[in-house]
Amino acid sequence: MELFSRSWQALLEAVDGVADADFERDSGCRGWLVRDLVCHLVIDAQDVLITLVTPAEGQVTADAATYWEVAGREPAGEDPLDALVVRLAAAYGDPGLLRFHLDDVGSAAGRAAELADPALRVRTQDKVLTVADYLTAYVLEWTLHHLDLIARLPDAPPPPPEGLARSRALLEQIAGSAFPASFTDRDALLVGTGRRAPTPAEQAGLGILGARLPLVLG
Repeated sequence: MELFSRSWQALLEAVDGVADADFERDSGCRGWLVRDLVCHLVIDAQDVLITLVTPAEGQVTADAATYWEVAGREPAGEDPLDALVVRLAAAYGDPGLLRFHLDDVGSAAGRAAELADPALRVRTQDKVLTVADYLTAYVLEWTLHHLDLIARLPDAPPPPPEGLARSRALLEQIAGSAFPASFTDRDALLVGTGRRAPTPAEQAGLGILGARLPLVLG
């Protein structure tokens, strides 16, 4: 729960520090500008708010790892929601409006997470999981998108080290295998999710795990 808050707050602060002109730069999300990514974060924050007030009955059906679906290929930009994000981001016009909306909704999502009962069961995407597992899954979401945000902004602050470490551990759980110790947490996340290609040396070190990469999470 605390790591969710630290990761989210770090991401909100990183967005707040992005210059207006940099909203038109490419992000680390293929096909999305920084403004598109920030708009997606607004929608993510809305999803967190909705999920935390959607209690569920019945047995837990997923945890922080099985919450994630692993797709067989990279997104091709054909998903209607992805297309909507791009149009909506462009409609904001002024980056300041997009920053304001993210700060407004994002702060509310952060407060809701702090107030939530970790043991409460919630429903999202036809899955039932505890609040603790749901927020742990979102540590990976925030950390990956923080890396996406700063992909071409070398002076921007990185994600918290503890968020990187927890996200790597969760990605390894999803993969069913550990990344080599020679990989930094950041490199494990970038290579593991296809955000960059492995070097020849990294590919050799990955062994049989390399054949299962990238893990396209959705």
